[in-house]
Amino acid sequence: MGTRTHTVINQAPPLVGYDVYAADDTLTEGVARHASPATLPEIDNELGELGRAAGSAQAQRWGEEANTYSPVLRTHDRYGNRIDEVDFHPSWHRLLSHAVSAGLTDAWSRPDGHLRRAAGFLVWTQAEAGHGCPVSMTHAAVPALRADPVLAAEWEPRLTSRAYNPSLLPPGRKPGALFGMGMTEKQGGSDVRANTTRAEPLAEEGAYLLTGHKWFCSAPMSDGFLVLAQAPGGLTCFLLPRVLPDGIRNVFLIQRLKDKLGNRSNASSEVEFDGTWARRVGEEGRGVATIIEMVAATRLDCAVGSAAIMRQAVAQAIHHAAYRSVFGGPLIDKPLMRNVLADLAVESEAATTTVLRLAAAYDAGSEQERQFRRIAVAVSKYWITKRCPPLTAEALECLGGNGYVEESGLPRLFRESPLNSVWEGSGNVQALDVLRALQREPLALNAFLGEIGLARGADHRLDGAIKSLLTELADLEGIEARARRVVERMALVLQGSLLVRFAPPAVADAFCASRLGGDWGVSFGTLPHTLDLEAIVERARPVGE
Repeated sequence: MGTRTHTVINQAPPLVGYDVYAADDTLTEGVARHASPATLPEIDNELGELGRAAGSAQAQRWGEEANTYSPVLRTHDRYGNRIDEVDFHPSWHRLLSHAVSAGLTDAWSRPDGHLRRAAGFLVWTQAEAGHGCPVSMTHAAVPALRADPVLAAEWEPRLTSRAYNPSLLPPGRKPGALFGMGMTEKQGGSDVRANTTRAEPLAEEGAYLLTGHKWFCSAPMSDGFLVLAQAPGGLTCFLLPRVLPDGIRNVFLIQRLKDKLGNRSNASSEVEFDGTWARRVGEEGRGVATIIEMVAATRLDCAVGSAAIMRQAVAQAIHHAAYRSVFGGPLIDKPLMRNVLADLAVESEAATTTVLRLAAAYDAGSEQERQFRRIAVAVSKYWITKRCPPLTAEALECLGGNGYVEESGLPRLFRESPLNSVWEGSGNVQALDVLRALQREPLALNAFLGEIGLARGADHRLDGAIKSLLTELADLEGIEARARRVVERMALVLQGSLLVRFAPPAVADAFCASRLGGDWGVSFGTLPHTLDLEAIVERARPVGE
């Protein structure tokens, strides 16, 4: 009998079969904080069901398969007819169907709708991030369509439906629909006013024919798209249906799918319009103003999506460290590793707490809250999406060589981590948008300062950071070159204010000592050793013993 050489010991079990929602104290406490007492039990039940699905072996397998088998473009059928279809692995459709049935495309018709939807998006994104793109855009298209009450009445019930059908059918034959977006062109990028796609009006009121090219068109398998084109009156927003009411497919030529760093399950494309029928949304020349509400909603989703990736990365790192034994004891008990894990947990908690506060601002509906989110969404989108890649990389390193192997799931998270900082305007675009609001919308700045001021006097490091920020904001000389510095400070002060008010003292103390007090190194794992690091790590642990 041969000697056994392959006994598997000292390996962490898979993090599977757990409730992603219930295991996240930051998330459950944030939902309870912002939800109305009347709806909280319903929201908890809804999110618990989604959390158990997200933590299941089945959902994890769907995520792996959807990314292993990338979408495939079929431009023509076997007879040479142009069809422009994208084939997805069945697991993509299962993920997307579950998201739609869970209400993740509808924040508009239910009490606390934005809060429950953002929390659900954060939970379900941890199963797989790529399919969140059409989910996000479908949800975000609603406020833009409301610029045209007739179009909104026709399409909003489909976009907020919980029915998923991937077939390309006339809109009237589908109880539910998905939307994509096409703004970016080769020559313009974020400078959409440089767009050259033309829109020629037809005799039918509000109808146009579009001709041009979109360098990035997200989710090309969708039922409809919001696009920008140059009409006689200037840059205008249009609704472009994939299939016309008579069943004929619109002219929507998918030239290729983008070969991307990550987000492999999701099809991003280049498309051509050649006499493509579309309906105007809003007035001619008001395209940016019309579509900006969609952009604002998707920007918030970028922050929420990054918070989800961060939470899953931290959960995986802490779970591994809890089961891995090194140098005579559990890795999680080693002071240096505990410092790293606590630092990651603080960053993740700050992100989650911030995005829930922003979602609640949408639900509040007041002018004060609208002004607050005018600045806070751009600030948070800038900062949270920027923090996601280094956090994910550090979490991967916590698993050592295991973390660099695809089977761990960390490489996929790492490839996803930079994307949200690019989507819906990269860092400079966000920073310039904040400057624009600071200079032109004093009520928005007042609302932002009012929010952070709610924690004044609670922590001297936060008070000092607020004073420093006010000094920075008062100096307008060269502010565009300093824009990133200003927005970063705004983000940190906002997060500090939220954590001081709502997080456990150990978390708030660690954040203020490091991010605001200056007692922090360049990399994660450099928190002051005198902090209660054990309490921070245990709070963030996904499955306790």
